[in-house]
Amino acid sequence: MPAIVGAVSVNNIGTASIFHIGDVYTIAPSANSKTFAGAGSFSTGDGLVINNKISSTNTQDQDFIDQPIAANA
Repeated sequence: MPAIVGAVSVNNIGTASIFHIGDVYTIAPSANSKTFAGAGSFSTGDGLVINNKISSTNTQDQDFIDQPIAANA
């Protein structure tokens, strides 16, 4: 059902966001990201003791494309 929309102010839109005004059949935002983290990076809690003597994170990606999102409507 059509509607009358007044003034609209957009401050920020993220990478996988949608700003839509009006009628729509379907909306399917998509995004991908890659996260590199070393040993003990995502440990959460109280009183953690993490001992990583020598640690390195391999960030070399040989295949370049992990999750293509082109034409995934």
